[in-house]
Amino acid sequence: MFPILTLITFLPLVGMLVILFLDDDEVIKRFALTLSVVPLILSAYLWIAYGRTGGGIQFEEMVTWIPSVGINYHMGVDGFSVPLIFLTTLLTVISLGYSYLVIDERVKEYFALFLLLETGMLGVFVSLDLFLFYVFWEIGLVPMYFLIGVWGGPRRQYAAIKFFLYTLTGSVFMLLAIIGVAINTGTFDILEVAALGPFAGNALLQSLAFIGFFLGFAIKVPMWPFHTWLPDAHVEAPTAGSVILAGVLLKLGTYGFIRILMPFFPDTFQTFAVPIAFLAFTSIVYGALVAMAQWDFKKMIAYSSVNHMGYVMLGLAAAMATSNADLSARVTGVNGAVLQMFNHGIITGALFLLVGLIYDERTHERDFRAFGGMWSTTPVYGTFLMVASFASLGLPGLAGFVSEFMIFRGALASGDGNFLMALFTILSVLGIVVTAALFLWKVIQLILLGPENDRWKEAKAQGKLTDLSTAEVLTLAPLVFFMFLVGVYPGPVLDVINTATTSLLTAIGIG
Repeated sequence: MFPILTLITFLPLVGMLVILFLDDDEVIKRFALTLSVVPLILSAYLWIAYGRTGGGIQFEEMVTWIPSVGINYHMGVDGFSVPLIFLTTLLTVISLGYSYLVIDERVKEYFALFLLLETGMLGVFVSLDLFLFYVFWEIGLVPMYFLIGVWGGPRRQYAAIKFFLYTLTGSVFMLLAIIGVAINTGTFDILEVAALGPFAGNALLQSLAFIGFFLGFAIKVPMWPFHTWLPDAHVEAPTAGSVILAGVLLKLGTYGFIRILMPFFPDTFQTFAVPIAFLAFTSIVYGALVAMAQWDFKKMIAYSSVNHMGYVMLGLAAAMATSNADLSARVTGVNGAVLQMFNHGIITGALFLLVGLIYDERTHERDFRAFGGMWSTTPVYGTFLMVASFASLGLPGLAGFVSEFMIFRGALASGDGNFLMALFTILSVLGIVVTAALFLWKVIQLILLGPENDRWKEAKAQGKLTDLSTAEVLTLAPLVFFMFLVGVYPGPVLDVINTATTSLLTAIGIG
C-alpha cells in the first residue's frame, strides 16, 4: 500500500531540511507555501477515499521499529483523525500564506520551524503506537516555543516559557502513564492496549494511569483550571502562531481523550465523568465571562477558546457518564464534540487572522474602545468579521450552531437519570448566552457599528487604512466557506466522524 500517511506527515519535515540550505527569503517563503499545499491535497484525498461503510482504522502502515521493547512504527486513521488531519493541513497553508505577507525577520528559521510544527501535529493524529504518539506530541512543543519566544509580542519570552513549562509538566505525567500501561499490557500499540484493557481488575492503578493521561490532555485542551497559560501564549504569539495554537494544538488534548482515555479506561472515565463535566461547565461559563471582561481583542478570543473547548469536554463526559443511556444519544454527543473541534479550528482560526490583519498591517491597535464604525470604513473586512463572529456565537446556518446543538442534544439525553450531569449541561447553556452577548457587544457593536472613529476615517482618507487586499481575502475565504458549508450541510464531516464514534462506543460497551 502506498504510504500516504508517512508522506503527509514527513513531507513538511523534508521541506524544513531543504529550507535550511536556502538563503533567499523570497524563495524560502514560496517554497514553504508551495510545499504545504501537497499535504493539504493528500489529506483531502484521504477524506474522499476513506471508507464510510466499514469505518474503522484505514490506510494502516506497520513497520517494526524497536523490537526489543515492542515499539512499532504504526500509523492509521479513522473518522476521528481524518477531519483533524485536513484541518491541520488547511490551517497550515493559510498560516503560511499569511506569514508570506507579514514575516520579514529571520525568515529561514520561521518557516523551517512552522513546517516542523506541522509534522508534529500531523504525527499525533496518525500515530497508533503510544511511543510514536508521545514523540510527535513533544515535537510540536519545541517549534511553538520558539515561534512565540522569537516572533511574539513584548512579553513573548514570559509567554513562551509559561507555555513550555505547563505543557511539559503535563507531558511528564502522560509519559509515566504510557510506561505503566506498556509494562502492564506488554505493548505500546494503541489498538492492542485498548483491546486488553490496562490494569484490569486494579481500580487504583487504573485511576492513577487515567489521571496521568488526563493531566497531559487537560492542560493541552486547556480545561479550567489548567488554562492560565493560554491567554498569555495567544496574546504574545505571532498571528499565524495563534491560528495554529487555537486551531490545532488545543485539539491534540481533546483528541487524546477520544483516542486514549475513552477506549483504555471506560470504567474509570465513567467514574470521573461527572467531575470532568463540572470542569467542562466551569470552562464554558468562566471562559465566556472572562472573555466578556477583556478589552484586548486577542485575549478575548483566547478566553472564548476556553469556553468553546469546554463544550467538547461536556459532550465527551456526558457520553461516558452512565451505562444505561441510549447509544444514539451518546453517539450524537460525541459526534457533536468532534465536529466542534473541527468547527472551532475553522472559526477561531479566522478570528485570529482578522485580528492580525487589522493589528499587524493597519492600526496596530487591539483595544475594542479604539475602534468604531469599521464596517463602513473597511466594509470587506467588516463583512468577514461579522460572519466569523456570528459563527462563533452559534448562529443557525453557520458551523458553530450545528456542533453545539448536537453536544447539548446528546448531553441532555445521556444525562437522563444522572442529576448532576443534567444540571451541569443545563447550566452550561449560560455560556452560549454570554458568548452571544460578548460578540454582539464587543465585536459587532464596538468595532463594526456605531459612528465612524475620526482617527480611522482620517487614516483611510490618507491611504493609511485600506480594506482587505485580494491576497488577504483569499486567505480568509476557505475558512468562511467551511463555516457556511458545515452550517448548512454538515453531512460530509459527520458521516466520517460517525463511523468512528459508533465503533468506539460499541467497542467499549456503551449503550
